[in-house]
Amino acid sequence: MKACCRKMGLFLVSVVAMGAAAAQEKDVSTIVGRALVMSPLAADLRRLTDEVGGRVSGTPAMARAIDWATAAFRSVGVETHTEHYRMPLTWSEGTTHLEILGGSAFPVSLVSEGWSSPTPAGGIEAELVHIGDGTEADFSRAAGRTRGAILLVDAQVIQTWEDLDNEYNRALPIKQRAVEAGARAVLWTSARDHRLLYRHTDTVDGELSPLPMATVAREDAMRLARLVDAKSAPVRVRLSMPNVVGGPAEERNVIGEIRGKENSSDFVVLGAHLDSWDLGTGALDNGCNAALVIAVARAIQSSGVRPRHTIRFVLFSGEEVGFQGSRAYVQQHRSELDHLRAMVVVDDGGGRITGFSLSGRRDARESLQDLLEPLSNLDVGQLSLAGGLGTDNVDFMLEGVPTLVADQEPATYMQNYHAASDTYDKVDLHQIAQNTAAIAAVVYEIADRAQPLGGRLSRAQITTLLESTGLDKEMKAQGLWSAWESGKRGREK
Repeated sequence: MKACCRKMGLFLVSVVAMGAAAAQEKDVSTIVGRALVMSPLAADLRRLTDEVGGRVSGTPAMARAIDWATAAFRSVGVETHTEHYRMPLTWSEGTTHLEILGGSAFPVSLVSEGWSSPTPAGGIEAELVHIGDGTEADFSRAAGRTRGAILLVDAQVIQTWEDLDNEYNRALPIKQRAVEAGARAVLWTSARDHRLLYRHTDTVDGELSPLPMATVAREDAMRLARLVDAKSAPVRVRLSMPNVVGGPAEERNVIGEIRGKENSSDFVVLGAHLDSWDLGTGALDNGCNAALVIAVARAIQSSGVRPRHTIRFVLFSGEEVGFQGSRAYVQQHRSELDHLRAMVVVDDGGGRITGFSLSGRRDARESLQDLLEPLSNLDVGQLSLAGGLGTDNVDFMLEGVPTLVADQEPATYMQNYHAASDTYDKVDLHQIAQNTAAIAAVVYEIADRAQPLGGRLSRAQITTLLESTGLDKEMKAQGLWSAWESGKRGREK
C-alpha cells in the first residue's frame, strides 16, 4: 500500500511538473507572438531616427530622445521614470576645416573626433607627418619630425567585428605616443571607403582628448599620405576645429519596469543605449535596439503573463562617451546588485541575434544552456565565454553581475556604424522583429527562473575572470585598467 501511494505521489508530481512546463511554454509562445507584431516597433524607430535624429548626450536632441522613450514605455502601460546623473562636460563640433598650404592643395573632407579638444583660435599651422600605422617602430622612424607636427595615421577598412575592436584598441596607445612625441594634432584615416565620414569618441571617462583629433575621408587621407611620402617638398596644413565645450550637465537614463509576481526585489535588466552620434540618425547604433527594448516591454506587458521576478528595461544615455549612463546606474543601484540576476544588453545593430557572450561566466553558461534548450526554434543558442568592452555591460561585469551581450551577425553594421549613412533605411525591420521575439523569450525565462543564472562575484573572482578572458589586456589598451586597479570603478571587495 505504501509503495502504491509513493508511486501515485510521484505520478502526481510528474503531472504537475508537466502542467507547469506546458503553462510556461504557453506563456513564452504568447510573448513571442506579441513580439512579432512589427508595426509599433517600426513606427517607434521612425520617430526616433527621422524626427529626433542624431542624439549626442548632453544636447537638446538627447533630451527629445528621452521624452520619446518615456512616452513610448508609458504608452504600453509600463511603469516608467528617469534617473539623473551628472556629465563632467558637454561637447559639440564646430566648423572643422583642413587647408593644404602650397601648390598641391585640394579640398579635404574631415570631421572632429567626439570629445576632441578644439584647436586654438586661428587653428594650427604645421607640417603634416605620415606616421603609418602609428606603431612604436613608426614613431621611432619619424623621430625628430613629430614635434610640433600634425600626424596622419593609416587605417585598414573595417570588415569584421575583430577589425572594429582593433580600431578602438589601437587608438589610445597611438594617442599616448603622439603626446609623448610632441605632436600638435592627430588625423585618422577613415576605415570606410567611398569618402564616408563617421565619428568615434576619444574619451575613456568623459574627458577631452589631450590633442585635437579628426577623421579624414579615406580617399583624401590616402592622397595626403602619398604627397607626404613623395618627399617632393614638406606638406604644410592648417587645421581649424573650433569645437564647443560646455560645463557639467545633467543627463538621464530611462527605466521601465514590470514587477515580478513572486519576488519583485530580485530583477533582470534588459538594456540598450539611447544616445548616438550626430552625423547620421543613429538607426543601427543603437536606435533599432532601443526600439527593441521598448517592443520587448510591450510584448510582455500586453501578453498578460508575469515572470516570478522583476524585469527592468533601461535605456542608457552617455554610452558613446565612456558608458557614463550605465556606470551611473550601477553606482546609484549598488545596494541592489546582490538581487540583480543578470544584465542583458543589445548593441550591435540590426543583424540576426545568434546567441550571447558571457564574459567568462561558466556558471551562467551552464544555466543558460538548460534555459535555452526549450527555445531552440528561436536559434539563439550559441553561448560564448568571450567578453568585450564595447557596450554598457562593462560596469555591471566589474560589479560581478552575470552579463549577456547579444551576439549579432554584422549585416549592414560595419559600413554604417557611427557614420553619416546610419539611417532608418538601413534597418531590416523584419529582422528586428525576430530579434525582439528572441530577446523577449530569453529575458522572460531568466526572470521566471527559480534559481539565478549565477551568483555575484567578489572582487578577487572578477580579477581572475578578467585575466582568464584577456579582458585585462583590453582594459589596459582602452585606458580602463587604472580605474579598476584603483577601485574607482567596479566592486569594492
